[in-house]
Amino acid sequence: MSAQKPVATGSRARGAALRVLLALAVPVVLVAVWQIAAQAAQHMYWPSPGAILGAFPDTWFAGRIGGDVLPSLGRLGLGYLLAVVVGVLLGALVGSVIRLRLLLEPVFELFRAVPPPVLVPIIMLFTGIGTSMQVTVIAFGCVWPVLINTVEGVRGIDGTQLDTANSYRIGGARRFFRVVVPAASPKIFAGARQALSIGIIMMVISEMFASTNGIGMNVIEFQRLFQLTPMWTGIILLGLIGVLANALFRIVERRALRWYMGMQAQER
Repeated sequence: MSAQKPVATGSRARGAALRVLLALAVPVVLVAVWQIAAQAAQHMYWPSPGAILGAFPDTWFAGRIGGDVLPSLGRLGLGYLLAVVVGVLLGALVGSVIRLRLLLEPVFELFRAVPPPVLVPIIMLFTGIGTSMQVTVIAFGCVWPVLINTVEGVRGIDGTQLDTANSYRIGGARRFFRVVVPAASPKIFAGARQALSIGIIMMVISEMFASTNGIGMNVIEFQRLFQLTPMWTGIILLGLIGVLANALFRIVERRALRWYMGMQAQER
C-alpha cells in the first residue's frame, strides 16, 4: 500500500502538469505569432505584446486601479449578484407554477431575444447617468440566462423528489432551499456561467455610453485620443478579468455541485 501511494500521487502530479501545459500551449503560440507579426508589420494600430506589456503598469497602476478598475468590478459584482438572485427566485416560482409559466414564458423569450445594448438609452431615461444605470444594465443583461435555465431546471426536477417532499410535509422556504434549488442547481449554474460573460460585456458597454470612470470609459477615451497601446492594455485587462472570473466561478461550481459531478463520473 505504501509503495502504491507515491506512484498514484506522482501520476496525479504529472497529469496536473500535463493539463497546465496543454492549457497554456495555445495562448503561448498565439502570443508568439502576434509578437513576430507585429514586429514584421511595424503598424501603429497593431502594437506588439511586448509593447503592450511595457505600457501596462504606467496605464493601470498609476491611480487607475482604485479610480477605474475597482469601481468597474464593484458594479459588475453588484449587477451580477442582483441578476442571479432575481433570476433564481423568479425562475423557481415560474417553473413551479404551470399557469404562471404558460403566461410569462413568451414574455421572457421576447426580452431575452432583445440585445441588451440597445436598451441602454432607454434604461438611462429611467435611472439617469451613474452607477444605478450601469448596475441596472448589467443586471438586465445577466438575468435572462439565469432565469430561463432556472425555469428549465425546476421543470426537470424528478417527480419522485417532489412526492417525497410532500410525503414528509416539507413545504415553504424549506422545500425551496432543500429540494427545489439543489435539484435545479446544475441548470442554474449553467445559466450563471453564461451570465458572467454577458455581465463583463454589459459592464464595458454601460461605461462606454456614459460614465466618468471605469475600464470601458478609459478604453474608449484611449481610442478617441489615438493612444492605441494603452487602449490595447485595457482590452487585455478585460480579457484577464474574464479569465479570472471564470476560474473563480469554476471553483465555486465544483464545490457546490460536487455531488452532481460525482454522479456523472460514476455514470461514465
